[in-house]
Amino acid sequence: MDYDEPLFFHVIQYAHHADRDVVDMVSGNPDWDPPAALREGLHEYADAPTAAFQYPPSDGLRELREEIAERRNVDPSRVIVTIGGGEANYLAMARAMERDAGDEFVLTDPVYPYYPGKAQMLGGRVRMVPVHENGQLDMDAMREAITDETVCIVVNTPNNPTGAVYPRETIEELVSLAEAHDALLLADEVYDHFDFSGDFESALTIDSDHRIVTSSYSKTFAITGFRVGYAVFPESLVEKAKTRHMLVNVTGARPSQAAVLAALQSTGPEYYEDVRDSLRTRIDAFCDALDAAGADYTRPEGAFYVLARFDGFPGTMENVKTLIDEAGVAGMPGEAFGTARDEWIRFALCTPRAQEAAERLAEYFS
Repeated sequence: MDYDEPLFFHVIQYAHHADRDVVDMVSGNPDWDPPAALREGLHEYADAPTAAFQYPPSDGLRELREEIAERRNVDPSRVIVTIGGGEANYLAMARAMERDAGDEFVLTDPVYPYYPGKAQMLGGRVRMVPVHENGQLDMDAMREAITDETVCIVVNTPNNPTGAVYPRETIEELVSLAEAHDALLLADEVYDHFDFSGDFESALTIDSDHRIVTSSYSKTFAITGFRVGYAVFPESLVEKAKTRHMLVNVTGARPSQAAVLAALQSTGPEYYEDVRDSLRTRIDAFCDALDAAGADYTRPEGAFYVLARFDGFPGTMENVKTLIDEAGVAGMPGEAFGTARDEWIRFALCTPRAQEAAERLAEYFS
């Protein structure tokens, strides 16, 4: 089977080799500091006895799983600590296919590109369902798309790339649809700490054996290189997922899990609110500049991405390269996320140069 290399790599490499200064708004690598307790935990771990440098339990450090379980109000036995959110989603999607209840993944359009890639890698078929202009799900279209051939419904809230936060009633209906068609709902909540709307509510608050929730500390603590995520499975599905995790990876890295545990135990709510306040300031400045550029755009309710559309300048790979060369700003082409927003360009605001990039765009399109 052939796999398509994600367009992210092509854009990043093109920007890296550009002949001018370029503001990188392609990748979601946070530029803010992790919690102080995370650094302290890592330093403490370096002085631990040799026994602490050996394999942790395959499903994650017991103390970390217990900490996650307490925060998510689930039994620790249902939690698997994974190598980032990517593996958590892979385990969930693989578990869906193992049930032999269909082979079709229902995804939103636009979509985070790694979801369809994983579905195809697992031998599944993909059905894309366009969302409303504001990024909210078109539930009439979702009801029509979800059938007895549906094996898994995958949603991401707060959403990358639209910034939409799905209300509880939307998630409740998706759970009901999954139950009615013997499918699984996979709710990827990796941006749960970046909710600006106040409307986010975890799918874990909805009890169902047809619902899996995944998340990660990569964005939450600004540690994308630590690769610590997790999945919360229904009791009936967790054991085979643990086995697949063990066979593929044996286990995750112990130092990064220990550091995340230290951060969870010692970081107060002010850390998360300070990050949100900083992002709100960036979002306001960036959107003001897009107004000056005459662009249409989505103001995020959550996460830290903005989709923008410039008149007469569709979001193709060619035009993204033009922006890099002529404006010094690198974004992602809309076509990377599906067909519903292929005229748009996605910008990641996790850079201290977000306002500078916005000013460059305003000048370029004025």
